[in-house]
Amino acid sequence: MSRSPLSPANGSDTASPKPPSTDVVAPSAAPADALIIVPVRGFVLFPGIVMPLTLGRPGSVAAAQQALREGRPIGLLMQRDPEQEEPLAADLHRIGVVANILRLVTASDGTHLICQGQSRFGIDDILSEHPYITARVHLIEEPDVRSAEIDARFLSLQARAREAFELLPQVPSELLAAVQNAQSPAALTDLVATYMVDSAREKQEILESVDLTVRMDKVARLLAQRIEVLRLSQEIGRRTQVSLDARQREVLLREQMAAIQRELGEGGDKAREITELGEAIATAQMPPEVERAARKELARLERMADAAAEYGMIRTYLDWLIELPWTLPTETPIDIRDARRILDEDHFGLDKVKQRIIEYLAVRKLAPQGKAPILCFVGPPGVGKTSLGQSIARAMHRSFVRLSLGGLHDEAEIRGHRRTYLGALPGNIIQGIRKAGARNCVMMLDEIDKMGAGIQGDPSAALLEVLDPEQNAAFRDNYLGVPFDLSHVVFITTANLLDAVPTPLRDRMEVITLSGYTDAEKAQIARRYLVRRQIEANGLTPEQAEIDDDALADIIRSYTKEAGVRGLEREIGRALRHVATDIAEGSIAKARIRASDLLRLLGRPRFEDEVAMRVSVPGVATGLAWTPVGGDILFVEAARAPGNGKLILTGQLGEVMRESVQAALTLVKGRAAELGIDAALFPKSDIHVHVPAGATPKDGPSAGVAIFVALVSSLTGQTVRSDTAMTGEISLRGLVLPVGGIKEKVVAAARAGLKRVMLPARNRRDYDEIPADARDRLEFIWLERVDDAISASIEPAAEPAREVSGAAA
Repeated sequence: MSRSPLSPANGSDTASPKPPSTDVVAPSAAPADALIIVPVRGFVLFPGIVMPLTLGRPGSVAAAQQALREGRPIGLLMQRDPEQEEPLAADLHRIGVVANILRLVTASDGTHLICQGQSRFGIDDILSEHPYITARVHLIEEPDVRSAEIDARFLSLQARAREAFELLPQVPSELLAAVQNAQSPAALTDLVATYMVDSAREKQEILESVDLTVRMDKVARLLAQRIEVLRLSQEIGRRTQVSLDARQREVLLREQMAAIQRELGEGGDKAREITELGEAIATAQMPPEVERAARKELARLERMADAAAEYGMIRTYLDWLIELPWTLPTETPIDIRDARRILDEDHFGLDKVKQRIIEYLAVRKLAPQGKAPILCFVGPPGVGKTSLGQSIARAMHRSFVRLSLGGLHDEAEIRGHRRTYLGALPGNIIQGIRKAGARNCVMMLDEIDKMGAGIQGDPSAALLEVLDPEQNAAFRDNYLGVPFDLSHVVFITTANLLDAVPTPLRDRMEVITLSGYTDAEKAQIARRYLVRRQIEANGLTPEQAEIDDDALADIIRSYTKEAGVRGLEREIGRALRHVATDIAEGSIAKARIRASDLLRLLGRPRFEDEVAMRVSVPGVATGLAWTPVGGDILFVEAARAPGNGKLILTGQLGEVMRESVQAALTLVKGRAAELGIDAALFPKSDIHVHVPAGATPKDGPSAGVAIFVALVSSLTGQTVRSDTAMTGEISLRGLVLPVGGIKEKVVAAARAGLKRVMLPARNRRDYDEIPADARDRLEFIWLERVDDAISASIEPAAEPAREVSGAAA
C-alpha cells in the first residue's frame, strides 16, 4: 500500500502514519524475560522525560497494543536510516530507552502514545522479528557518582541552560523551574539534551554516552553552540527590524490591493500567479544577476494587464528561468574500475579508444574543477561513436542528452532567438540542459561535420564559445539574456569526416579516431550484441531462434560492405523476421539459421568475393583506398595498345589521381632501361589506365605505387602477385612518400583475404594503430623507393614478351 510522506513534530516511527486496522488479530504474548521493541525514526527519549509519540506502522502499533495489554514497558530504539520503511533489528541502534506507556489513543492520523522514559538499555539477543521485534536486554544503571568535577560541571550546565532558555522567545515556566530545581547531574543533562539539542543523531550519541562526565561535556558543548546561534539570531533580528517593517508595510498594501481587486471581481488569479512565480524564483537558487533580471520581469508582469500581448511572452521567459538547473547537483565520485566494466560491457574492441576515455575519466576524478578537453569521436557510420558517449555518461553517473547538428544552418539554433521575435525560444544548448535537468550533464553534439552556414549565420562559429572552456562559464543565450555557466557540462562531439569541421572549431577539440571493424570483430559484436537485440526486437526468444557462426560470417562477407555494423544488424533483422513469420504462422516452433539458409532468407549475395576478382594477369595491381565509411581495395588496370603515345585515363579519376598517373608514367619512362622496357615502344603506343567501379569518383595521391607497378607489369608482360596490396605516393625521384588512412586500408586488406601489404616506410609510426587481428593475418613490406615495390610484387614472366628487352628488375 502506498503511503504519503508525513513527519510529525513530536516524533514518529513512520513517514506515513495510518490508523491501525480494527481487524488485526492480536499476536501471542511475548516471553516474560523479553522486551517488546518499537523502532522509531528521528526520535530519542531520555530517562525521566515524558514525551508524545505517534505510531503508524502496523508492526509498531501491534507492539504498543500488546505491551499495554500485558501491562509491560516497551523499548524505544531509533533506526539508523530514517528513510527505511520496514527496518529489521539489524537496522536499529543497539542502545535505547525503556519507556512506560502512560496513555494510548487511536485516531484517524495514527496511534498516539504518551511515554515516560525509565532507563537506558542495551540489546543482548534478538528473540523474534515478527509480528514485532522482541529482544533480551540488559538495563544500563545510571552511575551515582558525585565529585567536585561533576558538581562544577553541574552548576555550569545549569547556568548555561537558564541563559539558553531566556534567549528563546517563549519557554514554559515549568521548564525553567525544572532546570532550576534539578538535583541530579544525570537528570539535568538528559533534560537539557531533550529540549536544546535538535539533531536526532547527536541525541543518540548522548544517549549512548554511559559515562556521566563525557555525557555532560557533550551536552555543554552543544549548548554553547546553541547559545551562540540564538545570540546571533537576536542581533540579526535587531539589525533587520527597520527593513522588515518596510517590507511588512509593502506586504500589507499589496494584500489590501488584492482584497480590493477581489471585491471588484478582478485580479484574483493573477495575484495568485504572481505570488507563485515570486516563490518559485526564490527557491530556484539563481545567481544574483539572474535573480535581479527575473525580479525585474516579474515586476513588469505584475503591472501588465492579463490581455496584453507581451504578458504571455514574459510569463514563458520566467518559466524558462525558473526551470533551468542553476545549481550543481551532488556528484557521485567516478569509479575507474566500474567505468572500465561499463565500456567493456557496451563495446567490443576499440581498446585504444577506451583507454583514452579511461584516462579522460581519471583526470576528471582527480581534478573535477579542471578544464577538461572536448572529446571529438571521428569515424565512419556505425562504429559506436554515439553509444560511447552514453557509456561515458553511465560511468560518470550523469544524465545524458544528445543534440543532432546535422543540417543545422541557423546560428540562432545554438544561441537562441531574441525575445522580440514571435515564438522565440532558447537555443538547443539551453534546451538540452533543461531536458537533462542538470548543469553537469553529458551533452553529445552529434554530426558536427554536417553543419552548414546560411544567411542566418554560421552555427559552427556560435559553437566556438560553447566548446571553449575559457569562455563557456558565462555563455549568454540570446533568449535568456543572462549568463549561464556551461563549464561543468561534459561536451562530446562526433563526426564522420574531420575535413568538414572548421579549423578554429577543430582546434578546441581533442580528436579520437575510430576506424572500421575487422570481420572477426564484427562477428564478435554480432554474437554479443546484435543477434540478441534483433531477437528481442522481432518478438522472439533465444530458445526460438539462433544463428550459426558460419551464417554470420557469410552475412558479413557477402551481404554487407561497411566499416560499422549497422548494415549487419539490418541483415540479421531481415533473416530473423522470416523466422518470426514462420513461428507466428505455426509452421515451426524453433529455427536455427545456417549458412545454407541465407539464399532463401536474404536472396543472392550483393557483394562479390574480392578474392575471386584478383587474377594474375599482366597490368593489374591491387591498391588500397580510404573512404568515408572505412577502407577498401581497388584494382588498377594498365594496358598498352598501338597508337601515337597518348595517355588515356578512365574510371572517373580526380585531378590529384590523374597527376599521379602522369608522374608514374614519367618515372617508368625514365627507368625503362633498368626495368627492361624498350623505350621505342612509348612513341608508337597508347597507354590506358583504368580503375574499375567507374561510377564511383576516385581521387588522392596514395595510388601512386599501385599505378607504377601496374604500368611496369603491363609493359614487361610480368604479373603482379595477386595476394599483395599496396599504397603510397611516389615522387619523380622514385621515393615512396607516406599517406593517410593506414589503419583503415590495412583492415580492408585483411577483410579481403590478402596475405601481404606494401606500405611506405615512413608510415611505420601507424603500425601500432592497426588492430592486432589484422597484424597477425598480414605480412608487412615497408617501401623506401619504387624499386622495393617492384622487387616485392612483380613475378617473373613465364614467357618473355617480344617487345620487352631484358628481364624485369
